Amino acid sequence: MAKNWAIAIGINQYQFFQPLDCAQADAEAVKDFLVTNGGFLPQHCLLITETSPPFGDRSTYPTKENILLLFEDFAATSWQPQDRLWFFFSGYGVNYKGQDYLMPAEGDPNRVEQTGIEVRSLMQSLQVANLDALLLLDINRAFGTYTDAHIGKQTIELAKELQISTILSCQPEQFSHESRELGHGFFTAALLEALRYGNGSNLTHLEKYLSFRTPELCQHYWRPTQNPVIVFVPKRQTQVAASPQLEDKREATVKEVAREVAEVAGKNTPSSFSSDPSPHPHKKSSNNQFLPLVLLWSIATMLVLCLIVVVLLRDRAGLRLAHILPPSFTSVANNRKIVNVSPQPSLTPSPTILTQPETQLIPEVTSSPQVTPTPDESKQSNQAVLELQKMSLSQTQASDLRQAINTAGKIPHDDPKYEQAQENIKIWSRMILDLAQARAKQKLYANAISAAQLVPKDQAVYSKAQTSIKQWRLEAKQYVTNTTLIDAAVGLIRDGQASTYNRAIEVAKKVPRDEPGFDVAQKSINSWSENILRLAKQRANRKEFKAAIETAALVPEETATYKQAQNAIAQWQKNGK
Repeated sequence: MAKNWAIAIGINQYQFFQPLDCAQADAEAVKDFLVTNGGFLPQHCLLITETSPPFGDRSTYPTKENILLLFEDFAATSWQPQDRLWFFFSGYGVNYKGQDYLMPAEGDPNRVEQTGIEVRSLMQSLQVANLDALLLLDINRAFGTYTDAHIGKQTIELAKELQISTILSCQPEQFSHESRELGHGFFTAALLEALRYGNGSNLTHLEKYLSFRTPELCQHYWRPTQNPVIVFVPKRQTQVAASPQLEDKREATVKEVAREVAEVAGKNTPSSFSSDPSPHPHKKSSNNQFLPLVLLWSIATMLVLCLIVVVLLRDRAGLRLAHILPPSFTSVANNRKIVNVSPQPSLTPSPTILTQPETQLIPEVTSSPQVTPTPDESKQSNQAVLELQKMSLSQTQASDLRQAINTAGKIPHDDPKYEQAQENIKIWSRMILDLAQARAKQKLYANAISAAQLVPKDQAVYSKAQTSIKQWRLEAKQYVTNTTLIDAAVGLIRDGQASTYNRAIEVAKKVPRDEPGFDVAQKSINSWSENILRLAKQRANRKEFKAAIETAALVPEETATYKQAQNAIAQWQKNGK
């Protein structure tokens, strides 16, 4: 059964940005709502602020290292595919060289790549974990520096590309605002209102409420307008429909009510309402009773309609918040207008959902069999490729290959083309797996898994695809863990301080040799070793031979630079005498 998780980050105090007033309160309020009103388990909700308590044995102070390590702890030990995750961030964001970054407490606008948390990496990690994630980003943009560059455009593109539901607090060209009087950022205040008072029954309704309420708060508090952005994906359907059982019950109830009203009306209908074959004796009496009878039946009809409306509204009430909030959400017996959520309602897709075609993230890749094909196999393969071309489909797109398979699978047994179609299906299935393997080699694990999942179950390569998917999921977690470790190492580095490069090297050494990311760690270690030697040479050029020797001694023995460092040390020892 899918579990509910939440990470809420709010940062007021920055080392290199102006402090914020309400970011921490925003994160605390979202986390409290999910626990108090949403049914989230407290141990499944991670709060990261300047004053938040430790999570287990880890500090939750919002540094880059802590955020990434805590995130990775969840990914490695807690999350399972299809679990639901709410990720909330309130703080500064920066766009640097076209890339969006969330800035931790030590985030430096002059060292964005080293100190910021890359949104792409974050979202790719969520995709690899195969979570049903919702990102809520109340991002502030700093004034007066090159970080005025519009943040959000890349995040929107990534949300569509990676199929992750995402809500941004404002358009890329706008600024997010907060108010001490209100106690929250305007976006978060509107979000909390929507959830608390039943206006967030699904993403469509939530979008309407946020789009209206957020600018309204800006106007009320005399701030420039900000308009939230919402990206829908198929995993989060936006129209809630009642279950068949509920529909049957509702229909039966309506019929029952209508029948009861009709019976009551019938009991109060005068017997003279029936037709009388005598045209004259009762003519005056019938005329006198006609208007009361019309009035009585009008009232009965109105009563039926009112009761039907009451029944419909009563049953719909239990469906509000059923999808934007997980099924475990429950109401609390207090004065807040919180709506009960019916368990596991059936969902109907909304036409407003943004669906994206499979994006080709790797260069042109052709399927290459593991063994040299025979002439017959080559001929069959060429025929399969030719069939793709006839259908205007690409052999380098897994979704196109699956589309071709589905088309060929509809050819009946008695059709002369059946045998060739079945042979094509086998070839196209192998081509899908070849594409997936090529992507995995490039460490595009999420795309590799997505491709391999398109292999039909009735094909011989299906079991191999499933085995590969399990392996790639493991490697993906290892890769995320190791790259997160490398990012943490990068965060330790301070320009001009050789000891920080040495500490970063020690952290990067923790990446296991036989796991994905080891090559990246080794390249980083070699690069940092060269930087240490460069700093040592700069000190030697200033005749500071003792400091130069101490610096060069920090170069690790197993690096390519080590021999150069030792030779330099020997030379400087002579020069220093």
